[in-house]
Amino acid sequence: MQLTEKQIDYCMECGVCTGSCPVNKVLPTFSPRQMIKKALRDPEGDPYLDPGLWACLGCARCSTRCPVEIDFPEFVRYLRRKARDVGNLPQESHHGIMQSVAELQLNDRTQNRTAWAEGVGNFAETGDVFYFVGCLPYFEVVFEYLELSPLESAKSVLKLLNKLGITPVISNDERCCGHDALMSGNEATFKKLAEKNLEVIKASGAKTVLFSCPEGYATFKKQYSKHFGSLPFEVLHMTEFLARELPASGLEFKPSSNGAVTFHDPCRLGRDSGIYEAPRDLLDSIPNVNLTEMGRNRANALCCGTSAWMECAGCSRSIRLERLQEALDTGSSTMVTACPKCQIHFTCAQRTAEMDLKIKDLYAYLSEHLSGE
Repeated sequence: MQLTEKQIDYCMECGVCTGSCPVNKVLPTFSPRQMIKKALRDPEGDPYLDPGLWACLGCARCSTRCPVEIDFPEFVRYLRRKARDVGNLPQESHHGIMQSVAELQLNDRTQNRTAWAEGVGNFAETGDVFYFVGCLPYFEVVFEYLELSPLESAKSVLKLLNKLGITPVISNDERCCGHDALMSGNEATFKKLAEKNLEVIKASGAKTVLFSCPEGYATFKKQYSKHFGSLPFEVLHMTEFLARELPASGLEFKPSSNGAVTFHDPCRLGRDSGIYEAPRDLLDSIPNVNLTEMGRNRANALCCGTSAWMECAGCSRSIRLERLQEALDTGSSTMVTACPKCQIHFTCAQRTAEMDLKIKDLYAYLSEHLSGE
């Protein structure tokens, strides 16, 4: 296991990982501690055959609390690569459509990724700033049944960037960032997607790449540099960028009239990337906004319940409903999040639950409150 094996050798068997795991609360047979013990006892067999290794959300709540700082999500990614070799595969949610979309992007197919931006704002094929839109154009089609428009997030980002005097590059040749393939142990697909994305960004001449999706950001920031070395451009999450640029921009926001709002910290933005205050600063820039924190927030926030479009079952739904109830308990009428998948998962869970709570994208929320809009 190389470095990963050395990491898990540090395990003190204290059980903090299992005690912190949201999956274990719902599915007691899943235990990060037991998974590590199995790997140490039988490193060439037993751990790869365990179907439970697909239950891990990769939320890193265990890792942030581990006294010896074992990177459990990285450990699980390693096990999943090996599991595929012995035929232990995950259950793909939504009939595997998102996995198929990623595989199709490995080829030199003509994509129409920029149609949504026409008439919304100004964008270019080359320039200093590249907006990595991610899989939002595909989410728009796949999750239409939720009466949700994931592309509203991208449209709002484009409007905000234009208001700041920025004409970003948006490319038809962009691919999926590869996050889901990597999380599900399919490293070969991840690497091919990453190579194509690096070629596209290099050809655009971009010096800075902005991400509104936390998974895309975290994947570029950590995994691209890990697999391909130092990147020839700056990687910034949109909340970081906007929190830095808005105060001196002169842009003004209309006062909020939505009542109390609460913010859900996405796992990849929060625990994985350490970005907690930037989205809250953006919400606070709206006059009269009443930001009310959930009991579990920032590094202690509960996951949205599923990862990489796999293993989305009763366990995931229970976690989502628990989080939605936590938001309602704040007295808020709106939960804001900066992750498209979190918005999709929570919206899906609400379909069969009687909960009077709006799930809003952060950038759409900001755009709605822009003065003059």
